[in-house]
Amino acid sequence: MGYVENLRALVGHRALILVGAVVLILRNEQVLLQQRNEPQQRWGLPGGLMELGESPEETAKREVEEETGLLVDDLRLIEVFSGKNYLVKLPNGDEFQTVTVAYHTKMFKGEFKQNEETLKLQFFSLNALPDCMVGSHQIIIETYKSLMEKRA
Repeated sequence: MGYVENLRALVGHRALILVGAVVLILRNEQVLLQQRNEPQQRWGLPGGLMELGESPEETAKREVEEETGLLVDDLRLIEVFSGKNYLVKLPNGDEFQTVTVAYHTKMFKGEFKQNEETLKLQFFSLNALPDCMVGSHQIIIETYKSLMEKRA
């Protein structure tokens, strides 16, 4: 059982603050998205929740490898996303607020290997994302694009 599952066993549905990390894996103006195996089967960035003892960067690297089979390096911070817009209540009653550390990289190696959380992995143009996306991940991608425009 992971850290969050252990916490839930102790606190039930009470609100928690959960820290996670996601990575924009970029190739030729395209971003890798993962279609998640959940009821809505939405597209999102590879990533997940921090385990005890991990740094956000270690979390990002571990989650990317688990969900995609890829090894990432040279992670660059985009921004930390949190606040009142990141409060969530799940259908089962669990409540939490996310603190998501978002990175980007062009440095990756390996071959796609999907796990049980992943239906599909696919690169999409930054300007032609799928309709059914995790809303917060769409905001992260838009923030990344704005940062890149300012640097250009």
